[in-house]
Amino acid sequence: MYGVQLDQLAAVLGVSEPRARAAAARWRARQHAESARLGPGAAWIWLTRAGLASCGLPYAPAPPALSRLAHIRAVIAVRLALESAAGYRAAGAYWRSERRLRARLGGRVGLREHLPDGEVHWPDDAPVPWAGECWAIEAELTRKTVSRTAAIMLEMLNRTGDYGCPAADVQVPSRPPRHARVLYLCSPAARPTVARARRALGGAAARIEIRPLPPGAAMEPAAGAGP
Repeated sequence: MYGVQLDQLAAVLGVSEPRARAAAARWRARQHAESARLGPGAAWIWLTRAGLASCGLPYAPAPPALSRLAHIRAVIAVRLALESAAGYRAAGAYWRSERRLRARLGGRVGLREHLPDGEVHWPDDAPVPWAGECWAIEAELTRKTVSRTAAIMLEMLNRTGDYGCPAADVQVPSRPPRHARVLYLCSPAARPTVARARRALGGAAARIEIRPLPPGAAMEPAAGAGP
């Protein structure tokens, strides 16, 4: 992920916030991480070049983009909620982040190519009915237009190739779709538009599910902000 707030880091590690803060301090001392209060709520922690290298990750080091803090937090909340589900753990499912998908593209993300916020992969031998499936995950906080949302939905539903594949393999009618399901997790503000876009697709929308964002997905309001 691009970064994580302290309370979410505590959830990942399964420890209290003071212990998570101490862990982050140790990482900073080793120059494996940086931290700062980038917006409302808890401090953010992100990996340095050395930290990324120690994890075997090829990403460019950078703090989380200020304009995307709320979205990043929501995506992490979705990931944590999925990974805490008993079925997810029992099946050995795994998360593929937008950051990993973007890295596969090697900076070649076109204006017309949409990246999901993440993918969930279910191993072929998983003890669940959806074994072998790949799900696209979207965390939706704000309203887009219905037409734009529907276009993104269709793009994900029709995609056949992996991200970073040759252009000719992105959508091949004779091949099965890449995403067996597209799961939208929405804020109350975004849900009506997502639901309208789904209805606009008719029968093509059978593989789209809409659910509320999990608890803890929202950032704390800025100081002085109204209710």
